[in-house]
Amino acid sequence: MTNQPPEISVTTPVSQAFDRMKLMLFQPFDIGKWFVIGFCAWLAGLGESGGSFNGNFNNFGNDGHSHNFQETLAKVTRYVTENLYWIIPVAVGALIFLLALGMVMLWLNSRGKFMFLHCVALNKAEVKEPWQKFGRVANSLFWFRFVLGLIGAVLSLPLVAFIAIIVIRMVVRGEPNIGGIFLAAGLTLMLFVLCIGFALVQKFTIDFVVPLMFLRGEKCVSAWKEFWSLLTAHAGSFALYILFKIILAIVIGLIVVAVVLVTCCIAGCLMLLPYLGTVLLLPVLIFKRAYSVYFLAQFGPLYDVFPPIAPIPPTGLQPLPAVPPAV
Repeated sequence: MTNQPPEISVTTPVSQAFDRMKLMLFQPFDIGKWFVIGFCAWLAGLGESGGSFNGNFNNFGNDGHSHNFQETLAKVTRYVTENLYWIIPVAVGALIFLLALGMVMLWLNSRGKFMFLHCVALNKAEVKEPWQKFGRVANSLFWFRFVLGLIGAVLSLPLVAFIAIIVIRMVVRGEPNIGGIFLAAGLTLMLFVLCIGFALVQKFTIDFVVPLMFLRGEKCVSAWKEFWSLLTAHAGSFALYILFKIILAIVIGLIVVAVVLVTCCIAGCLMLLPYLGTVLLLPVLIFKRAYSVYFLAQFGPLYDVFPPIAPIPPTGLQPLPAVPPAV
């Protein structure tokens, strides 16, 4: 089952995914279909919108900035110490609320992954049927991702804490320490490698393990075992897949930016709206979902989520049935 197919291409699924997107959304164009599939796509992306942060590390070690930082840190420490009686309950309550909210969003997101794949694979705009049909496997996906997130937090948070402590100590002292810089750089590298590893597991889970669960109706761990055999047997093909997906993401990002600029940022403002933004981006989302499953389908019929196309009956005149001879 894992024998190397004749050829695994990262470019062939591009045209296939693009044709699938056109078939679903424009042949014919149906605004109602857009909104139904858009709802499934919105659930599939719930809670996954990325954020950004930046900082300014200029003048690190400047005595004035260091002194100000020390005063601010002392004031914050004193304030927190004097108000622990209400800060701790509020912090615990906020943490519990955020954890519960995150779990609900992850559960809905896991349901949405199968609902959106159902729409793409079958070219159907349905909500109720895939919601009910894939409940068991979606719950399995939810628990797998939840446990994966907990493991990632347990491994990464101590690294983040150590890095923060090292940096704060250097800032408080007002001068960089060579040993501290190397230690922080080493811990940062470890954190980066850890994040890349977990990102790859998440990527493979959504792109390939979910389609296997969709096909087999099996739980996430069992599907991962099957995919692991495929991954280890064809590591080069999947490495090329990841690299090409990065290129595709850049190209798609440039196209979206161009559309935003051409429309004088009107499209960009609409894309920021919940649900409606997903509907507007539906061609991109369908293309991305279809690309991964078309890539997987190259490994054989057992990995193809698309139903076989019924043969078209031949056209033209058909021979008349034989007339029995007269008695």
